[in-house]
Amino acid sequence: MSTPLAPPGSESTLAASIGWINGVLLGSLATGLCVLAVSFVGLLMLMGQIPIRHGMRVILGCFVLLGAPVIAAGLAGAWQSASPPAPEPIVFIPEEAREPLPPADFDPYAGASLRRE
Repeated sequence: MSTPLAPPGSESTLAASIGWINGVLLGSLATGLCVLAVSFVGLLMLMGQIPIRHGMRVILGCFVLLGAPVIAAGLAGAWQSASPPAPEPIVFIPEEAREPLPPADFDPYAGASLRRE
């Protein structure tokens, strides 16, 4: 009979450690590092030390890093199933009809200059 190499219940320990690493990589530490990287690279681009193409690569990498869960959910198709249903469109029905429009040749000031005796 063989003995297990890992103690029982190690699956939950492994899942907890992966969750902790995920929290560190996508949490406030990663956000802070991305803010610092974007500001530093932006300063270097403004001073002309690095080309704009390389700076944009760093900025795009930060967006991909922080948007990884949304990108993965979109690729997996879970994004559409988790979205709430679309609201029903609002239909405006007027309660009463408006009064008819005056004729196109109607001029309210036409009789103002006529002399009446």
